[in-house]
Formats: sequence, structure tokens, C-alpha cells
Amino acid sequence: MMNLPEDPVILLSYINTKLRDEYPSLDILCEEMQIDRGGLEEKLAAVDYAYDAEKNQFI
Repeated sequence: MMNLPEDPVILLSYINTKLRDEYPSLDILCEEMQIDRGGLEEKLAAVDYAYDAEKNQFI
């Protein structure tokens, strides 16, 4: 993953803010930021968060 926060809780906040303010979907965020979606979801799943496409955020 590119220059993303290592701490999962800070990463969660960072990604949710990007989704809220700049990206209409996780796919677009990952594509434009060149992030491995599977790796991102795995890291956030470790702290019990999963992507909700309807809300466009990790919950």
C-alpha cells in the first residue's frame, strides 16, 4: 500500500474521510490511489471493519 497510515484505526479514519469527501466508491479510491483493495480490506477487517457499499464507508 502506498503511504497509508500503518495504524489500522488511523487508516480507517483516513480512508473513510477520503470516501466521504473525494471518492464515490472504494473501487475508484483504490484505482486512483493505486491501493490493493484486498490488502486494505484485510487490514481493516483485523479491527472488525468491513466496507459497506451502500454507505460508502467502512463500518
